[in-house]
Amino acid sequence: MTSSESIQTLPLQILWDWLRQQSLLRSPFFPVFFSLTIYLSCCLPYVCLDILCSQLTVIQRFKIQPQSQVTWEMAQKCLCTILHNHVCFIFPLSVVHWYFRPTSSPPLAPDMLSVVRDILACLLLFDTQYFLWHVLHHKVSWLYRLFHREHHFYRATFSLTTENSSVWEMLSLSFFTTLNPALLDCHPLTEMLFYITNIYLSVEAHSGYEFPWSPHRLVPFGLYGGAQHHDLHHLKFKVNYAPYFTHWDRLFGTLQGKCRQKRARRKSLSRG
Repeated sequence: MTSSESIQTLPLQILWDWLRQQSLLRSPFFPVFFSLTIYLSCCLPYVCLDILCSQLTVIQRFKIQPQSQVTWEMAQKCLCTILHNHVCFIFPLSVVHWYFRPTSSPPLAPDMLSVVRDILACLLLFDTQYFLWHVLHHKVSWLYRLFHREHHFYRATFSLTTENSSVWEMLSLSFFTTLNPALLDCHPLTEMLFYITNIYLSVEAHSGYEFPWSPHRLVPFGLYGGAQHHDLHHLKFKVNYAPYFTHWDRLFGTLQGKCRQKRARRKSLSRG
């Protein structure tokens, strides 16, 4: 290993050595604990913004649908759905997964370049899988009615709506998230970092806020959709199916941007 490779790997090696010492990592409870902790941690800043939004106009400036208000009843409904799905479905399946595929812990951490490459590859795979799943569950009426309509209960998204979905939808997305690192033979640390990245981007896309530092502003050439991209999907239903990137919607003619989003929002308000 060269000195430059050692410098790249050292922070990850320190992190990986610490994680390997944690007994929780090898527990069947870890996937549920990890999933809920990361998800709620990503939601928390946006929940705080939702609480403050009605009092501070500086926050309202960044809200995509400023007329919408998140109530405690809405948040409670989403939390109940999330906890029910994790306890009743994710936990039993994670125990089965843990039994048949025990957690591996190789002594060496991956290098930074491999981590970035594999996370990007996993995101692109997930984006493709969910685009196809999403289009199918919108085009086939009984699939939408039985499995996807619950996720569209709110036309103005907020962070906790990210996993406010049916059991089938949650299990489908969890399957893609678990499958992709296995297909690419990712290091366990890369797998964990991919999950954190994936859940953060998903929460951000549902957050209902548009900031100067939002991810889509950091990715050039309009290749990444972001919160406004997904907000328009919840307003119009038949556009912007991809969760993150824009290439599949662009290719299939289902991509819509900010100008049409403003018109769609005005129509939604006039109907209300």
